[in-house]
Amino acid sequence: MTTKTDGMWEAWMMTAPGAPFERRDLPARSPEPGEVTIEVAGCGVCHTDLSFLYHGVKTRGTLPLVLGHEISGIVRAVGDGVDSALVGRSVVVPAVLPCGECELCRAGHRTICRRQVMPGNDRHGGFASHVVVPALFVCPVPGPALARHELWELSVVSDAASTPFEAVKRSGLAAGDLAVLVGVGGIGVYGVQIAAATGAKVIAIDIDDRKLEQALAAGAHVALNVKDMQVKEIRKRVRGEAEGIGAPPHLWKIFEMSGTRAGQETAFSLLGFGASLAVVGFTTDRVEIALSNLMAYDAVVRGNWGADPLIYPELLDWVGDGRIAVKPYIEKHPLARINEVFEEAHRGGFLKRVVLVP
Repeated sequence: MTTKTDGMWEAWMMTAPGAPFERRDLPARSPEPGEVTIEVAGCGVCHTDLSFLYHGVKTRGTLPLVLGHEISGIVRAVGDGVDSALVGRSVVVPAVLPCGECELCRAGHRTICRRQVMPGNDRHGGFASHVVVPALFVCPVPGPALARHELWELSVVSDAASTPFEAVKRSGLAAGDLAVLVGVGGIGVYGVQIAAATGAKVIAIDIDDRKLEQALAAGAHVALNVKDMQVKEIRKRVRGEAEGIGAPPHLWKIFEMSGTRAGQETAFSLLGFGASLAVVGFTTDRVEIALSNLMAYDAVVRGNWGADPLIYPELLDWVGDGRIAVKPYIEKHPLARINEVFEEAHRGGFLKRVVLVP
């Protein structure tokens, strides 16, 4: 059964690269079969959104387009074939929604589904009062997580928390291992928490003392400011710090979360025997590396495009029981201030991740 949502929806649209967002009232539409309409509680501002607006990265959907892929909200309508019990439920929308039916999805490779939908990239996203998305992997929020949080706060679970969660799970990080996180900003601070919660020894690397202080509060054992350091010096310092906290000298798990050329070069330089590097941050910059180090060290480098939507229930359980803290690392701004927020984010003015609330 389809439930209709009437009226007009507020939306802030990207019309051209570098141009201010334009506020538009869009006609409300009913969800099509297999879709849900969500009243947006909050939508996080991600580095990817900044890349679309300022850094020349093209959206797959045509402009004008509503950006925003870190979405939480309440289901207000469902299309044919969707369980009507979802109506009224508080949900988190995975940043990348696979089709669930293709050969890749059936083989468990949901993050590279070629029919995937990313709100704010393939279609209108969450910088609006409402958004329509595929229903299949929309994740209801369990009671404990809602008891600890307002719904808008959980929007960052969609990407800022889920992407490092996926990276850590894939790495096989375990108690006693060394986790080195390069870049501990809006995504990296969740990576620190996740790694610490596994019982790993955690070294946080950044060039901003504010972020490093935040990383220590989030569970890092060591915070290292590498501003103006050469790569060789960084490697030496990290080895010394690892020894000082009783971490193993080999089999390091390295997580690049800065999305910068310098961060990626630093992360690759830290590879040693049996190490693994997870590339989580995104940049369009070219990076020069000694690729043969992978052979020499029997090391592994892997990226992850978002997260498998099947991990979201477990992730929300971690948020619900306090293993991952959300509140200290976010700040709320009205959606109507989107242009001011993006300008400030582009200048690097925010320490915490901004969530825009309609």
